[in-house]
Amino acid sequence: MWGSITDLVGFLAGGMTVAAFRCRHILALRCWAIAANLLFIAYGLMLGLVPILILHGLLLPLNLFRLRSCLREVTHRVR
Repeated sequence: MWGSITDLVGFLAGGMTVAAFRCRHILALRCWAIAANLLFIAYGLMLGLVPILILHGLLLPLNLFRLRSCLREVTHRVR
């Protein structure tokens, strides 16, 4: 079935990416994308995949920044 824990992490990362693409709300999209970034970073570390590490290492702070901006907007609307 599963080849290893590394395969499981890779499939979970891919699943999180699919979940992010299916989102209709930006906050949910950012949360799924951050989860995918973290899992892909773990996957890249497990296999020594430098391009994966670079890509998701760059995307993670971007997604965190955008999530923070979205949360600020939501907070300002509530007040």
